[in-house]
Amino acid sequence: MNLNQVTIPSLDVKIATEFYKKLGLLLIVDALPRYVRFECPDGDSTFSIHEVENLPTGNGITIYFQNENLDKVVTQLQQKDITFTSEPEDKPWLWREAHLNDPDGNHIILYSAGKNRKNPPWRVN
Repeated sequence: MNLNQVTIPSLDVKIATEFYKKLGLLLIVDALPRYVRFECPDGDSTFSIHEVENLPTGNGITIYFQNENLDKVVTQLQQKDITFTSEPEDKPWLWREAHLNDPDGNHIILYSAGKNRKNPPWRVN
């Protein structure tokens, strides 16, 4: 089994589309104002956004995007006026992470994990 795509809700798909294009995702389906789909620049996954009248309540959604050049990517995105809630930081679980939110408040974590993404020292055999 392989993860194909993740779809998130948005109150304004047009605004969300511009945000994710700034992050570097490649628009492949444009059915604005109700739906868009992107390809991730690396790998084979896709990411889509669909219009909703109300956003989910509670903890919401957390989206992880991996990039091994995390610090460089964060600097480039800050130059495009993307605001981060936390700068790149080494975490105890051996990932380096930077946090931000999209226009709908979805939590995004940009991270670098190397081999520790799927093979941390505490991995179950």
